[in-house]
Amino acid sequence: MLIIFESILPIFLLVMIGVGLRRAPVIQESFWSGLEQFGYYVLFPALLFHTMVRIDFAALDGGRVSLVSLIAVGIMTGVSLALWPLLKRAGMPASSYTSVFQTATRWNGFMALAIGEKLAGHEGLAVIAVIMAAIIIPLNLINVGVMVWFSGQSRSFKTFAIRIISNPIILGSGLGVILNLMRVPVYEPVLTTIGLLAAASLPLGLVNVGAGLRVEDALRPSGAVILSVALKLLLFPIVSVGIALAAGLSGQTVVMIALGAAVPTAMNGYVLARQMGGDAELYAAAATVQTVVAFFTIPVVLYLVTQVAGG
Repeated sequence: MLIIFESILPIFLLVMIGVGLRRAPVIQESFWSGLEQFGYYVLFPALLFHTMVRIDFAALDGGRVSLVSLIAVGIMTGVSLALWPLLKRAGMPASSYTSVFQTATRWNGFMALAIGEKLAGHEGLAVIAVIMAAIIIPLNLINVGVMVWFSGQSRSFKTFAIRIISNPIILGSGLGVILNLMRVPVYEPVLTTIGLLAAASLPLGLVNVGAGLRVEDALRPSGAVILSVALKLLLFPIVSVGIALAAGLSGQTVVMIALGAAVPTAMNGYVLARQMGGDAELYAAAATVQTVVAFFTIPVVLYLVTQVAGG
């Protein structure tokens, strides 16, 4: 319990630092829009590229883990899309729905890595890395596609294709996987430089999320925020564990799959919402509330899964 708490606390504290800095009269307003664009076009692509290009796919026997993760993402995508007619009838704007969709399907892989390493060492890292490798690109394709479709802009295939192939997050992930699988070496000083950018992406991204947060929305969560919490922190783990057990997986592997599904949403979706016309304030509120609630739900999920899967 303490290990999980200590893994999540720094993330929440960085968000709170962003909340304080945005409201302190020491930083110019123009800084935050510049930081947002820098994260979207440079920091997050560097983080994903650096992660993908360094994963040792050959050393990981992750076929079933990858398949389970992809099926779980597919089910959560289907459930989230199926909710749109109901939410639209209830008066939810399309921009707000995209944030509900994103916060229900995205997951903070780097929080999962931190917790997985402390709980299960190299085995935990390996399973989380396989999940990341399997779903990062599909998840970004799905979420960018949803953002394009609900943005009110042209829905032509050409527009969709251009937004997909020009999305820096997808480009960073895809290039990393291609170079890795083709065994193309990256010049070490270049890789080190990208690694330094990657190391800065998560803390700066978390601070930027906090800067965009409306504290009153987080303290009095809306129905949309509560829905995102239920989908991401409750339904996603149930779906993932059920599929893993049906696939014959057991032990620590299932526990790590549960961990990957139980962590709160990824922070880079906030930047995507800002850049592509989504409801960024709703995303920030949902991400913050999910992080707080995850203090309590992750230990419960992991305990229950350990009892069921024998981890």
